[in-house]
Amino acid sequence: MDLSKFPRYTEYDPKVPVWCVTPETGGCIHRFFDTSPISPSGRYLAVFRMPFEDRQPAPGDAGDIIVIDLETGKEKVVAQSCGWEPQMGANINWGSTDNALYFNDVDTTAAWKPFAWKLDPLTGKREKMEGTVYHASADGRWLISANMTTMRKTQPGYGVRVPDEHVRWNKGAVDDDGFYITDTSTGKTRLFASIRSLLSRANPQVQIDDLSNVEIYGFHSKFNPQSDRLMLSLRWFPMKDEPQWDLFRTGHNDVRFAWVTIGLDGSDVHCAVGPEQWVKGGHHGTWFPDGKRISMNLNIDRDVMRLVQVNADGSDLHKMRDDVIGSGHPTVHPDVSYVLTDTYTFEKVSYNDGTIPLRWISLDDGSEKHIVRIQTKPLAADGVLRIDPHPAWDRTWRYVTFNGFVGGTRRVYIADMESLLKK
Repeated sequence: MDLSKFPRYTEYDPKVPVWCVTPETGGCIHRFFDTSPISPSGRYLAVFRMPFEDRQPAPGDAGDIIVIDLETGKEKVVAQSCGWEPQMGANINWGSTDNALYFNDVDTTAAWKPFAWKLDPLTGKREKMEGTVYHASADGRWLISANMTTMRKTQPGYGVRVPDEHVRWNKGAVDDDGFYITDTSTGKTRLFASIRSLLSRANPQVQIDDLSNVEIYGFHSKFNPQSDRLMLSLRWFPMKDEPQWDLFRTGHNDVRFAWVTIGLDGSDVHCAVGPEQWVKGGHHGTWFPDGKRISMNLNIDRDVMRLVQVNADGSDLHKMRDDVIGSGHPTVHPDVSYVLTDTYTFEKVSYNDGTIPLRWISLDDGSEKHIVRIQTKPLAADGVLRIDPHPAWDRTWRYVTFNGFVGGTRRVYIADMESLLKK
């Protein structure tokens, strides 16, 4: 890539070169900290452009899928989508080549059925998938997702917005909802693991006191880098006489969580991090590069958030270091010597003025550098519309893409980490 076509970001004296790759287009975000928006060849960047930044979307509101040529600096709207929310956009994922880009959309007729497109952004050819996408496997063969319409039962921002009457109500552990897998070679989708099957087969078990009296839904779903194992997020809360919505706002302390891991063949099911740990306070788990361990933030000692790791089978949960505070969206570099993360504006390591650091943390000695400082506090007070940097490595583990709020709008940036990786 030739980032010289883009303006440099120089505020607060970054410790690495940084470029704004959406200088003309406002309202843009990349997907998440576990998924690179840079194409497999490194030539293109895919981002989502929100049609507005001052409110949450209503069913049928459309935003843009944009592909930016990182060699020429030119950008192109390659599609529009009604299948998005403010934190993850339309869940844009690259496949194994630059000719496969996946994102969600919604049939806005009476059915209001969400689905994913497989788009070749270079030719415009597209193919409709039966199911939706949250995460694509690195080899491009599979898409995984929970029910994208029920995500806002606990937390809006991550799924697909449809009218309330088209959102199911899960009463207890159901057999006909959970996590869905799509074969990208055929477009066919099937229920990969129901909520009931995950709970009945997990070893160790997921601890739920009264399974018959909860609403329980799938949320995050992530392939490991080797494309042979998944980590699946379950969320539940006490059931009432009527279906509930947005529990993070109306009853956050009632929500419980679990990470369940499972082989791509459906075997070897484990509760990696259960509610007895989550209740201490934690967030943002993802795979280590080795595909065998999980990293996350967890208040493991009930004193302050820490960076922790755990094996996929739930064994050996421990702090990465005793002297490092956790924050934001952490990822471990493949040499296992460094963690890259951001921070929320309300966390202890923020600057308390709407700006936050990207933190480069040494696991060898606990030292850290604030390599970039950037504004992330939006104008809208709605927490669903917050701006998370979501720093995401590209496939070469050299470049990092992240979000910011500069010039009164959402923008996307790329940092070149080469100088830090040489040390």
